[in-house]
Amino acid sequence: MTDEHLDRLVRDADPYRPEIIERLGGADQHLLEEIMSTPKLDSPARPLRRTLVRRLAGAMAAAAAVAGIIATSSLWQTQPDDVYAGPTGLPSAGARVGAISGWELDLKAAQGHPRLLIDEPGWKPDHVYGFAEESGSINFQNGGRGLQMNWYPDEQYQSYYDDRLHVSEPEATTVANRPASVFTYSKNDMAAMLKPQDGTFVELRTQGDWTRATFDEILAHVIKVDAESFLKALPPEIVTPGDVRTEAAKLLADMPAPPGFDVAVLDNAGANDPYQFGAAVAGRVACDWIAEWVRADKAGDKEAVKQAAAALRSSHQWKVLHDMNGQGDYPEVLWELADKVAGGDVPAWYKEGLGC
Repeated sequence: MTDEHLDRLVRDADPYRPEIIERLGGADQHLLEEIMSTPKLDSPARPLRRTLVRRLAGAMAAAAAVAGIIATSSLWQTQPDDVYAGPTGLPSAGARVGAISGWELDLKAAQGHPRLLIDEPGWKPDHVYGFAEESGSINFQNGGRGLQMNWYPDEQYQSYYDDRLHVSEPEATTVANRPASVFTYSKNDMAAMLKPQDGTFVELRTQGDWTRATFDEILAHVIKVDAESFLKALPPEIVTPGDVRTEAAKLLADMPAPPGFDVAVLDNAGANDPYQFGAAVAGRVACDWIAEWVRADKAGDKEAVKQAAAALRSSHQWKVLHDMNGQGDYPEVLWELADKVAGGDVPAWYKEGLGC
């Protein structure tokens, strides 16, 4: 398997987190963006291998290895029904939000999303993350073809555009009534970059069995819809902000609660597929237990060290990680980190790796 194939697996596994990108510059930012924008292999594959995590050492490896953080609200502690630990830009923990919940919360979150759909039979979204954020991703699939829509803050448009000029000459087109440029990586690998609008810009990248003719045909059917239409187009397994409270409680049922856990530290970035949502919740718990192990070790609190180590080792029994393990290797990365810390070795990149 070539490095290009490995990079494609990374891209399929976990889209990058904006906070990581913002701390990178120059060549490092370009490298990470390229890793995360390369499409997946045509045939199904495990999204990430531990050997690749080891190869991409440090924070760069961590950023490629894991998902962005999704928030939860009422997890282990009881809160009033009208209090919601909401997503960035929405009511926060402790706020009296009243009717802002469920479907209304989802509608509010979706307002800032580009909300592009493919108005053609057979195309269904099967992966979503971060639709309430300035950066995110949604993948549409139809048989052997996929189309990934990634969006970024508009201030990054020019640097992305300049980078794509190294791929090919741009060809002007129109997508969803917006000017766009098509860049050609290969005969079946193309991308269309839309001009910025409403604070973001979108790039559409092909995956699978495409030709330029079929790409142009589908681009003509990409439309922008209202928030309600967009939400109704998502498959039921996608976890939206209004679902977080219920879905998180299910995942946390067999996870030990870290000392002093505060739901306010969790940030809800928008809709996620079950794999990404599971990674976010399990990663948050693992983060807190690693932090507790570090604290206890520095304080010489042997009993607390033992408790934290036992909690981290218990991750091997967390149901959500076993449910995820057939789809990707995030669970194995978490287990590897948990075992290292429980054994007394705290990797320098664990915070970046788990999104702590």
